[in-house]
Amino acid sequence: MSHIPAPLLWQPSRDYVQYSRMELFRQTAEEQFGLKLPVYSSLHRWSVEDPASFWGLVWTFCGVVGDPGRQVVRGLGNMPGARWFPDARLNYAENLLRQQDRALALVVADDRGRREAWGRDRLFNLVLRLRAGFETAGLKPGDRVAAVAPHLPETLALMLAVSSLGGVWTSASPDFGVAGVLDRFGQVDPVWLIGVDAYAWKGQWVDCLPRLQEIRAGLPSLRGTVIIPNRASEDGSILDLDHMPDTVDLRLWERLAPSSTPWERFPFDHPLFILYSSGTTGKPKCMVHGAGGTLLQHLKEHQLHTGLGEGDLLFYYTTTGWMMWNWQVSALASGAALLLFDGSPFHPGPSALWDLADETGLTVFGTSAKYLDACAKAGMKPRHSHSLKNVRAILSTGSPLLPESFDWVYQEVKEDLHLASISGGTDIVSCFVLGNPLLGVRRGEIQGPGLGMDVAVVNTKGLEVWDEPGELVCRQPFPSMPTGFWKDQDGSRYHAAYFERFPGMWHHGDWAIHSTEGGFTIQGRSDATLNPGGVRIGTAEIYRQVEQVEDVLEAVVVGQDWQGDVRVVLFVRLREGLILDEVLRDRIRDTIRRNTTPRHVPARIVQVPDLPRTRSGKISELAVRHTLHGRPVDNAQALANPEALVHFRLEGRE
Repeated sequence: MSHIPAPLLWQPSRDYVQYSRMELFRQTAEEQFGLKLPVYSSLHRWSVEDPASFWGLVWTFCGVVGDPGRQVVRGLGNMPGARWFPDARLNYAENLLRQQDRALALVVADDRGRREAWGRDRLFNLVLRLRAGFETAGLKPGDRVAAVAPHLPETLALMLAVSSLGGVWTSASPDFGVAGVLDRFGQVDPVWLIGVDAYAWKGQWVDCLPRLQEIRAGLPSLRGTVIIPNRASEDGSILDLDHMPDTVDLRLWERLAPSSTPWERFPFDHPLFILYSSGTTGKPKCMVHGAGGTLLQHLKEHQLHTGLGEGDLLFYYTTTGWMMWNWQVSALASGAALLLFDGSPFHPGPSALWDLADETGLTVFGTSAKYLDACAKAGMKPRHSHSLKNVRAILSTGSPLLPESFDWVYQEVKEDLHLASISGGTDIVSCFVLGNPLLGVRRGEIQGPGLGMDVAVVNTKGLEVWDEPGELVCRQPFPSMPTGFWKDQDGSRYHAAYFERFPGMWHHGDWAIHSTEGGFTIQGRSDATLNPGGVRIGTAEIYRQVEQVEDVLEAVVVGQDWQGDVRVVLFVRLREGLILDEVLRDRIRDTIRRNTTPRHVPARIVQVPDLPRTRSGKISELAVRHTLHGRPVDNAQALANPEALVHFRLEGRE
């Protein structure tokens, strides 16, 4: 069957290309290295054929503050194992706070009507005061600080204070259940915990202190806790912390004299963030991301692929439990301001975020594919109800963006708009494939690979394929690869997660198509990890809760590609004689919701008489997932009871 290119929906104007940072970078590469790179494909090819020159140029072009050292990369042939900028020294917070004037840094908003502008000088001053608090508390480089906090300016300032001292930041959204938080933070032994008294949701306050008490009790490594007075600051109340020893109201630290200690610069791979991703068994994996790799990759994606700089206002609808929070905040290093929004995207009405875009003069609007789909299904037509005159780009991630959503954006939002579907992951705290200001936007496709990312789609033998589905891989090291998993001393778990399937390649677990025009289509997860709304969930997190329901003997949970997103489907085998009714379904859902997050709650719960298992007795999630999607089960011969798959094949036709 012949390949038919997807139609072009948008082409950048000559001025859009000419004045883009990507075009300036292309010209700079040509001049500095005596190259001819007339089109993006040639620029990308150079970036992966000569990664030392490319990443060295990214450092200088994007203005990294620090010493790059003598060497860009050591051991490039090792995948994993390459060392980027092995002699470099930098401080992540110093790069984000390089401007200390009154230029706009933050616009702070929530769904209760809060609207506040912060200058860079105000943010910098707060960071210095909070830094003084951590210095007094004895925070040392490498100490972990864990936050269960909303998307607030204080959360950002605390992260910058921690990272300025060489501490390691890890965070979760405050809507996480206690078990979900402890499954993550309990593995990394944090010495400080950041909490909040309440967060806003649909115009109401949600109290957090009782849950915080339980979390504190489950973290014996803690030396202290800091409470962000979110609700208390609004009403001027005093927090009652008598029942929480070693706990500080953040307002006390805000009154400290600013720290005057010189800022230390740390090695390139000094740990900055711990993010969490899950496989199909065990607790979430704790991925350690280095400061230099995170910063350099974000600078490249922000400045070159998104065109961010001074005068831009970037928004991404996210929580602190999603890597897009980490990605967004790094944009301060490129001179852009951030719109921090906490709350429901549909409160007080369905147009809440579009209202914010007009109100604030937003230039880059970041959201999820599911949000755009929801707006389309609600019959919204922002181009008729809103100005959106400053919005030049919409970024979408979290799940594949449907071709119909591309149509809706260009028909009902804005014709002259750079729609950039992006895809990568928590695993790399960045993108493999994303937008590009030099290229047109094709219906249903991500524009292309990121510079310096040797991305391909391969078949089961590891051979590159075009215009047909395969596994998304990266064939060369890149700076934002995790430095490892926490407490994975010999690197075996890290290696097993990404490099066993295709030796010498990063295997990401996405099922994708690479078109001959250069674009990518992500078709969903190829492994058994769940990914509803872009939030990666390990099945073990759900199993641990289902096991508490005594009527359930065993279960298997998979993600089903559904209406442009992924829905969680739970199959249960019940005790003999029991029938799954709505009372039991509600009990299962409530157990999962209380101990994890709303994202973990299955969209469907289905009773089956048997579950497919290997001859060693392990339930085969991948066989269930493939059957549910009508794909062949490659390992059916390894199953002890392949006839059990018929129950899931029937489900797949519903």
